[in-house]
Amino acid sequence: MSLTYTTFTTAWGPMGAVAEDGELIRVVLPPYQRDDLAALLAFEHTGAEPDDAAFDILIERCRNYFNGQATSFDDIACRLPGANAFGGKVLSVCRAIPFGQTFSYSQVAREIGNEDAARAVATILGKNAIPLIVPCHRVIYANGEAGGFSAEGGVAMKQRMLAMEASAR
Repeated sequence: MSLTYTTFTTAWGPMGAVAEDGELIRVVLPPYQRDDLAALLAFEHTGAEPDDAAFDILIERCRNYFNGQATSFDDIACRLPGANAFGGKVLSVCRAIPFGQTFSYSQVAREIGNEDAARAVATILGKNAIPLIVPCHRVIYANGEAGGFSAEGGVAMKQRMLAMEASAR
């Protein structure tokens, strides 16, 4: 098992990522301080080794994203639950939401074939360890309100990301 991590700067602040055997398992969005972020990732993922080069493509795309450029992370390898598991279905649908677009929690539920599962969708997205790459910030309430965001910065960060995407289209 190869466990690696990186921290890097973006226009919005430092970010971090952890990969196991080349698949992302954790992404940390700004606003941590870079030293604190490195310590957090090393603590959360005992035995992980720093390896910036392993994350070159991710780093470039995150920097592009936070500079307001339409960016896709579709081909970044991620460790997600199995495709037949409820969580895997939710995260796969979420991952396919294009830059600048949003789905409601109920739309995601319909996409996975369980239209009554909007709350369960929200629960899965609230545990998303790979925000931005699996763009859970693009899932909102049916009435247009932001809903929750478990990533660093909370709902304010979600709203800022959605506003940036809307203006970059």
